[in-house]
Amino acid sequence: MGILSEAHICQCFSRLATQKRHSLVTINGARQKTGRQLVDSVLSLARGLLQLGLRNGDVVAISAFNSDWYLEWILAVAFIGGIVAPLNYRWSFEEARMAMVTIRPKMLVTDESCYYWHSAPQGDAIPSLRWHVSLSSPSLDIINKYNMLTAEMLVEQSVIYGSMNYSFAPEGAVIICFTSGTTGRPKGVVISHTALIVQSLAKVAIVGYSEDDVYLHTAPLCHIGGLSSAMAMLMVGACHAFIPKFEATLTLEAIEQHHVTSLITVPAMMADLISSVRLKRIQKGCDSVKKILNGGGGLSDNLIKDATRLFPRAKLLSAYETCSSLTFTTLFEPMLEASGTSLQMLAVTNSSLVKARGVCVGKPAPHVEIKICVDGSSNVGRILTRGPHVMLRYWDQILEKASNSVEETWLDTGDIGFIDDHGNLWLVGRTNSRIKSGGENIHPEEVEAVLIQHAGVLSSVVVGIPDPRLTELVVACIRLRENWQWSDDSFKYSVQSNELFLSSTILRLHCREKNLTGFKIPKIFILWKTQFPLTTTGKIRRGQVRKEVMSQQLSFPNKL
Repeated sequence: MGILSEAHICQCFSRLATQKRHSLVTINGARQKTGRQLVDSVLSLARGLLQLGLRNGDVVAISAFNSDWYLEWILAVAFIGGIVAPLNYRWSFEEARMAMVTIRPKMLVTDESCYYWHSAPQGDAIPSLRWHVSLSSPSLDIINKYNMLTAEMLVEQSVIYGSMNYSFAPEGAVIICFTSGTTGRPKGVVISHTALIVQSLAKVAIVGYSEDDVYLHTAPLCHIGGLSSAMAMLMVGACHAFIPKFEATLTLEAIEQHHVTSLITVPAMMADLISSVRLKRIQKGCDSVKKILNGGGGLSDNLIKDATRLFPRAKLLSAYETCSSLTFTTLFEPMLEASGTSLQMLAVTNSSLVKARGVCVGKPAPHVEIKICVDGSSNVGRILTRGPHVMLRYWDQILEKASNSVEETWLDTGDIGFIDDHGNLWLVGRTNSRIKSGGENIHPEEVEAVLIQHAGVLSSVVVGIPDPRLTELVVACIRLRENWQWSDDSFKYSVQSNELFLSSTILRLHCREKNLTGFKIPKIFILWKTQFPLTTTGKIRRGQVRKEVMSQQLSFPNKL
């Protein structure tokens, strides 16, 4: 590896330690740090990790709320040549365990959001783990109960011995981001320093991030969108403002308090911000916001209009994401709006075209190459991409010799669409049944496997239907076993008697008891009284089920 020419995410340290030496770059409540202080904190933690015994290529799993400490841990592990595996704090322990068994981390770092993960039998649960570390400062009772280290312990025991330089893990890997995989089991996507930096530079170029920005961390650092935006802001030397997790009221307060200029959202976040403002009838501080990048699904026309009213001075963009942001489109530009020019995309000027042909997600970023793999004469096909932004591989994928097949040099995004005459990419659908809800990927097969375990469920089909807030709403169509009855008022009655009743409430409780993560639990349950439509080979026609649900020919027994 030509080290001199290789990209590393810690190359931003020189800028932070000099040009931003006395400028605030992180704000987390009362805790604030300048560029020099941030770099010193990261290097102190890196020394502590090395002296503890962490080595090049070791994996460190982190699950926590957003904070400046979380960001410092990512940088410190990367600095010593480790690989960071951010885990979703919303996962159940079983989901986290499956992920960790796959990636075999040497260290697990958590805060109060996931301390209960440590209560499992340590040796049997994740055999690779050597160290358990608290990201925050827990009580002595917590430290002793779970035999944990703290960041303070590592820093106090570190010894300064000469200058330090950053190292690389094999393949230049730095991050393992998790998707749900094709069966719902978490799959680790390995991302290199180069890919992460290229993705970040795309946001700098297209969104317009700069050193004058105050960036609010609304997206979790366990998501690639949150990570790449954080890296983009580090590279330009902007200021990072942290809140533990997205809550509409907390976000609006932070925007006003810190004069936030930039943030990222998913449709559910934007809908909650708008609802919160309407409820409280206040709109303080929103004029400071100049840039909003939306991901995790497209914004509806109504959300776009409401967002521009809430953030009248903000440039509003949307990104189409897989393992990185592939395309960008501008939904609203205040300067052009002031001059009477509309940038509300084809969705506003010709909504029927959008419904008939798909959703326009804009043009690829400068470094991104996209092509459509079509079958037959249609211009619609699988969306493929290649370039420096693409992941290295899945973590447990066996490396093979380079293939001569042109097809294998492209990454299949799992989506289908087409490119129009102006170079815009349009999304038509997905090649699999994945549901996108609230910025999270949900695989219906996983939910169906939980539902079928209930004694009253004969079969189920889980689909997603459009929702302006969540992008898609999770809907479960249920067929009952013989002698079972459906009643939405049956929870108390069925518990206290031997009657065979089933309801939405009972099924939601069943899902929780089976440790199904909250965002995967269906919001709507539909009683399906006939056989599900089948293909000639006996497979359920999931698309047809979805169409029947969408047609509103079926009644909804319960909707949250």
